[in-house]
Amino acid sequence: MSSRVRTKLKRADAVLLLRRCGLSGLLFAPLLLSACAVSTLSNPFRSGSEDTSASAVTPDKLLETAKADNGTDLPGGNSAHCPQVVAWPRDRLLTIYQPGHVGDQLAVVHRGEITKMARECQLYSDRVVVKYGFAGRVLLGPKGAAGAVTLPVSIRVAGSDQKTLATDKMTITTTVPPGDPAGYFSMVREIAFPIQMGTRPEDYKVFVAFDRTQAGAG
Repeated sequence: MSSRVRTKLKRADAVLLLRRCGLSGLLFAPLLLSACAVSTLSNPFRSGSEDTSASAVTPDKLLETAKADNGTDLPGGNSAHCPQVVAWPRDRLLTIYQPGHVGDQLAVVHRGEITKMARECQLYSDRVVVKYGFAGRVLLGPKGAAGAVTLPVSIRVAGSDQKTLATDKMTITTTVPPGDPAGYFSMVREIAFPIQMGTRPEDYKVFVAFDRTQAGAG
């Protein structure tokens, strides 16, 4: 067999092979595209521990954003389809007065303000784990003094029906330096709660509020 004939046969075999592969590619294209989609999109029902190495919700980042006071919240790293973190206007402010002088602006000791919030979450088939953070500042009033300030904060998770699904309580502490009218704070925590049948994670809210049980709170 001449070399020219052998070359023609090899080319014919190659064309046949390409045609077969092309047909297979068309037949399995939906499957291949689906596999690519899963690999490029985060799986909402993944299991295992979260990789926090690239977390956007950290105390340092929140504190930095609060000090910048640029009017924007810290963007969450994995916040798509996450429950919202909400602090209503009254709940994000807490003013402490001298005893017996609640409401008297000249008797203000200090005021706490929650100014920044962020969140990211892990979604499972039956629950959500939300890593939430908030930051803010404490401003001294006419009767305030430099030093440590501690304020209580309460957390509540609820769905659209406002039924409480999870709660948490904590205290935040900051130090107002001498000669400075403000001190800054940040807090990052996790809270988990079940997902009810027929609802989506974004149907739920994590409410952050100062606890007004402290003496002198107004």
